[in-house]
Amino acid sequence: MASGENNVKSMGLLVADHINAMLAYWDKDLVCRFANTAYREWFGKTREEMVDKITIKELLGPIYFQNLPYITGALEGKRQTFEREIPIPGEGGTRHSLANYFPDIVDGEVKGFFVHVADITNLKLLERELIKSNEIINEQNKRLSNFANIVSHNLKSYATNLKSVISLLCNAESDEEKTVMLNYLQTISNGFSSTIDHLIEIVDIQNQQELTLESMSIHDYVEQVIGVLQAQIDLSNAVIHNNVSKDLVLQANPAYMESILLNLLTNAIKYRQPTKTLVVEIDAAIKDTEFVLVIKDNGRGINLNKYKDQVFGLHKTFHGNPDAKGVGLFITRLQVEAMKGRIEVKSNDKQGCSFIVHFPLHNT
Repeated sequence: MASGENNVKSMGLLVADHINAMLAYWDKDLVCRFANTAYREWFGKTREEMVDKITIKELLGPIYFQNLPYITGALEGKRQTFEREIPIPGEGGTRHSLANYFPDIVDGEVKGFFVHVADITNLKLLERELIKSNEIINEQNKRLSNFANIVSHNLKSYATNLKSVISLLCNAESDEEKTVMLNYLQTISNGFSSTIDHLIEIVDIQNQQELTLESMSIHDYVEQVIGVLQAQIDLSNAVIHNNVSKDLVLQANPAYMESILLNLLTNAIKYRQPTKTLVVEIDAAIKDTEFVLVIKDNGRGINLNKYKDQVFGLHKTFHGNPDAKGVGLFITRLQVEAMKGRIEVKSNDKQGCSFIVHFPLHNT
């Protein structure tokens, strides 16, 4: 029997050893009849160890059975291409290869098959770097969008309340009423200054990998947001109960948390039932490995049978309010998730909503 290399020569398909392409030829008994230098070095073998001696099963070892479908396909006359990872012994890593199986068909009979292997390890490393860079860019874009939405919604809340208080102040009929309105203005002013400070902090951390979190008293933040919304609360005759213990502390981003509370409480006021006094209960507790914040109202509710998958979607509205933009709950979900949390809603149409926000305790 002629050597494997002579077989390849006779078919006019000899690849010179100096060519970097990795090429081998295996007969139908799966014995190596030719392997160029690049192929042998890929597997760490010499010519004497491979040609006319080793089988492909012996060469591939544990990954033989991963390749068996392609080997079988080649022996059936099918050309196949696939990508695979090959462990590098002693180096604790892997090489990536693109393997092509070409059947050797003579007079309609499969005599064996060629295997051409391309080392794409560097391409895979580059691909991973590109994916990582793309993820970073996407995260930065997400944070930038989140920041823009926070500015829009938070400042809109202050502007709405400021307009309401100024209107009430202009129509006040007594010094006592004017004093109350001026106190409201002072509260709004203080809250606005605090919000600006937090927004500046967010600008400073936009290029950081992790969102900056601070120890926060959720009870105090609820009180702060109630103060900001006090004019709307009074005008709507709403009752807000802050049941959060003063001892409960959460690691959170102040601007995000303020925005979450503002959005949820504003929604409760906006979608109250006109024939019933709005009551909002705000509770928090530590359950297992989570900090759970619950904001429950007796407002108009949401028909979850109809809108369950749309509640936190962008531009999704449920009550036909011409002023509704369908952005607030979408932003709220993004901000909760940015702090590694999750938000869910429980509701029945015309029976109120409960928004439950879960934060992992490992953030504390």
